[in-house]
Amino acid sequence: MTQNPFTAVFDAQRTAVEQSQNFTHDALEAQKASISAFGDAMESSSSLFESNAEMTKGAVHAYFDALEASMPEDAADLDEMRELVDDGFDSATEAQTQSIEAVLEALDESEAAYDEFAASYSEMVDSSFDAFLEAHGQMEENVTAVAENVEEATEEFDVSA
Repeated sequence: MTQNPFTAVFDAQRTAVEQSQNFTHDALEAQKASISAFGDAMESSSSLFESNAEMTKGAVHAYFDALEASMPEDAADLDEMRELVDDGFDSATEAQTQSIEAVLEALDESEAAYDEFAASYSEMVDSSFDAFLEAHGQMEENVTAVAENVEEATEEFDVSA
């Protein structure tokens, strides 16, 4: 291709369009990564909640043990309280686990749907950018041809003078 004043403009436009296309793909990938990271964080919070519940339950049991040790023998039987604490923590842990599992399942479904959308959108973006770049290339060829024709006409005009 002949170098003309428009070549740099077309190169800059093509570079900008290609960068926009790459940015679009990067944005889609970043969104996918954020969905996945959110799922990982939810899974981590579930195990953190369970560990916290076990630790707290153990602390309450230790409190009851200390309380029983400080009282005269057979003054109080805290076994029912221990069972209530265990039942309460078990119920809370189970409810929390079920909630997190439901969120994770919904998140997995959303992630799959987003992956499908992203693939479709990516194809559409690529075909749109490809069509634009093809038209852009054709326009550049046309402008280059016109510039060459003008240059030739100018040379003919100079020769005839």
